[in-house]
Formats: sequence, C-alpha cells, structure tokens
Amino acid sequence: SASAAPQSAMLTSRGPALCTALRRAAPGGLASFHSSARHCRAARVAVVLSGCGVYDGTEIHEASAVLVHLSRGGAEVQMYAPDVPQMHVIDHSKGQPAEAESRNVLVESARIARGKISSLAKLTTAEHDAVIFPGGFGAAKNLSTFAVDGKDCKVNREVERVLKDFHKAGKPIGLCCISPVLAAKVLSGAEVTVGHEEEEGGKWPYAGTAGAIKELGAKHCVKDVTISFPAHVDTKNKVVTTPAFMCETALHHIFDGIGAMVKNVLKLTGK
Repeated sequence: SASAAPQSAMLTSRGPALCTALRRAAPGGLASFHSSARHCRAARVAVVLSGCGVYDGTEIHEASAVLVHLSRGGAEVQMYAPDVPQMHVIDHSKGQPAEAESRNVLVESARIARGKISSLAKLTTAEHDAVIFPGGFGAAKNLSTFAVDGKDCKVNREVERVLKDFHKAGKPIGLCCISPVLAAKVLSGAEVTVGHEEEEGGKWPYAGTAGAIKELGAKHCVKDVTISFPAHVDTKNKVVTTPAFMCETALHHIFDGIGAMVKNVLKLTGK
C-alpha cells in the first residue's frame, strides 16, 4: 500500500541504527541477544492418565482438552500412567463390567497418548515444571480406591509420591473432574473444587463427592462451569482444580473450564 512503502523505507534506513541499538542493549552483541532469547524455554508439564474411557479410565474429552490447552499455551508435554492392572473393565456400550476381561492402565492410556507414554514410576519433579491429572473414573478406580472406599480410600503409591514431590518442590498441580480427591487425600488442608455440593435436579450428579472431600480434611470450594472463571486456585499449595464432567452441561463449557485450569497451572510455573 501507499502507507506501507514509506514505513518500509524508514525501517531500511534505520537498519544500521537498529543493529547498533541491539548491540548496545545486549552486552555480548547480537549473538548474545539471540542466545538469551533461546534460553526462554517453555513450561514442561507432565500429564498423568488412568486408562482410556470414562467409566474405567481417563475421560477422553478431558484428556484431549488438557492437551489442546497445553499446546495452545506453548507447553512441552510428557504423558505418564501407572503400570498396573485396571480395577475392572467396563463395556461402555452397556455401562456394565466386562466379565473375565482385564487390561493394563499404562497400555490403555497409550491409546490417548498415541503411544508416547512412560510408566509413572519414571516421573520426577526435576524434569517437569507442573503436573496435571485429567478426570474420569480411572482416577477413583485405578489411581486410588475412592470409588470403593470413599474417604477411607488409598492412593496408588506412585501417584502419592508424585503429588507429594511436586507439592514439596512448590510446583503447580492441576486436577479436574473427580481427580481432585487425590489431592484432598494426599495434601492435607488443600483447597479443591468438584463443583457444587447439591445435586440440583441432576445437574450435579456427583455432588456427594464434595462431602467426602471435606471428610478427607480438605476444603471444598463451590465452583460452576459456565461462569467467567470456572476453576479454583489454591495459591498456598499451588493446586488448581475445575469441575469438568462433574456437571451435566454442554461440552464447550467443560472445555473452557479445563482451559481456565490449564492457564492457571502454566501461570504458576512462572514460565
């Protein structure tokens, strides 16, 4: 355009002066300037899966939303899952257990990870800036025994180690849907949300989970999934949670709520 030509000429004429200014700004010259830019690396985030399928593993839509938002946030992602048998296998077309069938949590999680996954035993805080746990009943069946034992549940020892290690290191932990019960059990006094505390005519079918969270010694914070900020940030413990499919609502609301959780996890990394 006519206006673009003078601007282009101006930039060209100022080229030498611009280079001089950059050299002065970077003590080591332009090489130092570019080198320092390369040192601004992305946040490295571990995502822990619990199988593949809402009723006996990871909720696939939640896992996908987590990965999309992490990608949009420029994070480097590595996925993990415990190398253990599933509690049981559910035929999702019938909503019933598949008798005499067994599956491995790591092997099933590899379906979501497109094969790029490691055993949870290999996950260390030294190699990551944050960790995120998508939901799905696998969190309550394979990562813990919450689905069977409620407040008296036990947490998989590797899951417990990871949560405690990240907490001790002051690195953020993100959880959604039912997975906040893991933090409630392991991190004493943590603040989490699984949404509302009343069913409200079926809109919050798993509202009873909030009571169990309180019994575990954690603080439950009521949150929605359709408001401007559908996530809770426990700044003291660096734990970020969002209700996701704990609520019966449109898929895009779930997606946006998970986005709020991921965004705040990345913010807490300081990257």
